[in-house]
Amino acid sequence: MSSRPVLSQRVSRFGTTVFSEFSALALKHQAVNLGQGFPDFDGPDAIKEAAWKAIQGGVNQYAPGVGARDLRVAIAEHSQRFYGHAVDPDTMVSVTSGATEAILDVILGLVDPGDEVVAFEPYYDSYDANIAFAGATPRYVPLRPPDAEHAAWWFDRDEVKAAIGPRTRLLILNSPHNPTGKVFTREELEFLGNLCAEFDVKVLSDEVYEHIVFGPARHIRAATVPVLADRTVTVSSAGKSFSLTGWKIGWIIAPPPLRDAVQRAHQFVTFATASPFQAAMAVAMRLPDSYFQELTALYTQKRERLLTGLRAAGLKVYSPEGSYFILADITGYGFADDVAFCRHLVTEVGVAAIPPSVFYGPEHRHLGQGFARFAFCKTEGVLDEAARRLGAKLPALKR
Repeated sequence: MSSRPVLSQRVSRFGTTVFSEFSALALKHQAVNLGQGFPDFDGPDAIKEAAWKAIQGGVNQYAPGVGARDLRVAIAEHSQRFYGHAVDPDTMVSVTSGATEAILDVILGLVDPGDEVVAFEPYYDSYDANIAFAGATPRYVPLRPPDAEHAAWWFDRDEVKAAIGPRTRLLILNSPHNPTGKVFTREELEFLGNLCAEFDVKVLSDEVYEHIVFGPARHIRAATVPVLADRTVTVSSAGKSFSLTGWKIGWIIAPPPLRDAVQRAHQFVTFATASPFQAAMAVAMRLPDSYFQELTALYTQKRERLLTGLRAAGLKVYSPEGSYFILADITGYGFADDVAFCRHLVTEVGVAAIPPSVFYGPEHRHLGQGFARFAFCKTEGVLDEAARRLGAKLPALKR
């Protein structure tokens, strides 16, 4: 029998994702699942009806590899409407199978083995995996929680300067940020843009939560900051803005040379994305401003509902500026780390949360061990039941 390893080296260190692990644990213990960040409600009927009409109308074969043109035009219109961002749908847009595929395509298209990629942590877990797939080296800079001198999550500028250098090929931004809820300011983006210009670094700007932002914070598309305009690939998707995460429709927007580099990878990763869903997403992108205003109002209410419930259970919480996640301080409960706390929470309290230390590299993993991440993209009944269970059992664990 062969002794050759089954797993390739590039995947050997990756187990089941934390989202799958804790969702399965929640199902086993009939826990209220505030872990994985998917809504437990559907998006607008008009979008679903558009998909059905497309299917019935025969839009069922391969779409163009760069994406259906009507959707690319709708993405360009959306960019102009919300950000004043002029986008050529024929040379600056590619449609992907969700933002996760888009992120892989960007890294494969722009990064060579041996290059360095800088990202802020905690990070979305696919960043680390995709950097490894490309044979590149990650350099992580931690975001710090609010303190006496900082009203929001922040980064140490000297740490960023130390991380970016001649070998840096790409900087990954995520704003609004998962899981901290940080929304990067224009001044922060300009600082990062000047560093990237100095070392000729390209930028992947992951903006999937672009329409879930709470005032007074305001989402600024990185590509609209002049110093970043020519070097930024914007990634977004339909899942978060339209509560249709299972459709997996994402896209990238970039200057033509960068779009072409990403497209060269995309054509051999999935080639094309589901045609009827692309037709429906063109309808979604053209929904009136009132839809997006109502989405913000909906998530503002949900955020306040869960913040109130977590505080009532005795947790110190950080109110997010964007996204649909809340980080809670879990120090003082007697557990070795966040993984142990979250396992106890799901098995004994009946509420699932995600341990955010898995979103850090080894050097800074300890920084995430004092938190738990809760998702509020759930119906009111689910949020209320989670709060009830936490309030009933969590105070007794406090030491």
